[in-house]
Amino acid sequence: MSSMNRILDGDVLVHHLTEDERMIDPDLLARHGRAGRTLVKDGPLRLTIMGIAAGGVLPAHSTDAPVTVHLLEGEVTFNALGRDYPLTTGDVLVFAPGIEHSARSEKGGTFLLTVIYLGHPPATA
Repeated sequence: MSSMNRILDGDVLVHHLTEDERMIDPDLLARHGRAGRTLVKDGPLRLTIMGIAAGGVLPAHSTDAPVTVHLLEGEVTFNALGRDYPLTTGDVLVFAPGIEHSARSEKGGTFLLTVIYLGHPPATA
């Protein structure tokens, strides 16, 4: 399962994710407690499907860009500014640039992470 590198090749991109494209690599998920797949990487825009295993943790981190999290399935609790934000399927959470946050999940969950890099986009690999 490789990441998709989808650029916007017009004014609008519509892509209906197949079950395979929504799948998080189970080996990576089991080994690291978290895994992700890039869906769109175009200029400042990054869309990534992220999975957190049951009992998994996403360590504290921040970015200089605004971040949105849309929980697609399961339950994930984010922590920012000393407060927990428990999310269930369908919930959306938004972080301003520079806000340190972490996540954990008792039962596991999958979410769509969107980041818009303001100013200079990060170097591409």
